[in-house]
Order: sequence, then structure tokens, then C-alpha cells
Amino acid sequence: MPREAAAPRRERQHRGAFVHLPTEVELARYEHVQRHVTEARYLGDYKVWLEFNDGRKGVVDLADDLYGENFDVLRDRGRFADFYLDYGLATIAWHHGVDFAPDYLYDKLSAMH
Repeated sequence: MPREAAAPRRERQHRGAFVHLPTEVELARYEHVQRHVTEARYLGDYKVWLEFNDGRKGVVDLADDLYGENFDVLRDRGRFADFYLDYGLATIAWHHGVDFAPDYLYDKLSAMH
């Protein structure tokens, strides 16, 4: 799930998610991503309703994707629910530096239909 970066950045990939390591400056990469998450709503447990820029919408269940030390914090449903729509990355993200690549979410959504 590599994404084009407009500025140098350090990141580690984990099953479709990118754990961002701090950098000095990050520029928006929204225009470089084919699929954009345009709306997201928490549904409970580890489920999120998503809408993409091509009009596709539905639910993704990320329960099976939250393993490893970077995701331990998200096993707490309250913290998981505290995601935000990151317009620069065109996906959902959490304040401690984890996000899921929009194409990964799109594929998970597609697999459910």
C-alpha cells in the first residue's frame, strides 16, 4: 500500500496500516491518492462506516487488523472510536500516528459486498 509522499517521511507498514514516525514537515498528499475517504462514522466495536470519493459506501470491521504493539492502544474501543478524517492522507487516522491506507479500506469494503 505505498503512497506517494510530497515530503520525506518515515513510516513503517503493518498490514495495510501506516505507523507514522515524526518528521519535520508533511505536506498534503490527497491529490496523489486515487481513492479518498470522504466521510466516516463510528458504528461500535471496531466497525466504521465509510464513504469514498467514487460514491461507494459501506462498513469495514477492523477488529482483525488491530494486533501488534502499535495497535494495542486501539484495542480500547473508546480510543478506537476517537479517529478523525485526515484530509491530507485521504483516510481515517488516530492521534497517536496510525492510519489505514485508503486502498486497503476500499478493498476491505469491497470484500464485504
